Amino acid sequence: MATLVLHSVSKSFGNKKILKEVSFSLETGEILGLFGRNGCGKSTLLKILFGNMKADSIKAELNNQPLKVSEVNKKQLIAYLPQHPFLPKNMKVRDVIIMFHPNENEQDAVFYDSHIATMTHKRTSELSLGELKYFEVVLLSQLPHPFIMLDEPFSMLEPLHKEKLKETLKEVNKTKGIIITDHYYHDVLEIATRSMVIKEGVSFNANSIEELKSFNYLKNNA
Repeated sequence: MATLVLHSVSKSFGNKKILKEVSFSLETGEILGLFGRNGCGKSTLLKILFGNMKADSIKAELNNQPLKVSEVNKKQLIAYLPQHPFLPKNMKVRDVIIMFHPNENEQDAVFYDSHIATMTHKRTSELSLGELKYFEVVLLSQLPHPFIMLDEPFSMLEPLHKEKLKETLKEVNKTKGIIITDHYYHDVLEIATRSMVIKEGVSFNANSIEELKSFNYLKNNA
């Protein structure tokens, strides 16, 4: 079991402080849902943890040892799905799988996915946005990293792909810790073991629709 703890993080853009006091803990075997209105800093937080963006201040630990976000990639600790497509457009799906997963067992878990098996002959540029997103999530889910961060994984997915992806994430979650942020809040709440919301730069526990309403993330008639 691995444990990732974010004690605090802050981030400003100019005079605007986006993240003030955000903290959480995440163990392998847990799925943390991350909510907040547009511009609240959800994607910024994930980019900071992945090392793509520098925080004003940050204090984190992995297994009770200080963690430098600059070491996250080098040590293969956290896999990260950004909002926008990131795979090479000129490669076929089957070649992308081999590139990401030289290990045959990891390859098989992706190749034999019932949805991906129908598209391995295609180039990534030929996939619909929903197919591409599904492929990206499954591809990353089989990496050896103990933690995965997913930014909008359910966006543009067809209902069948969405349900299959939730099954995949619950299976992967047996050995990994997962952070999911997505505006499809029903889907996130369905599989999350815990959730939090960021409001005015501060994180709060919010594990139900009623709690999300209390922080004005959802309207009362949602």
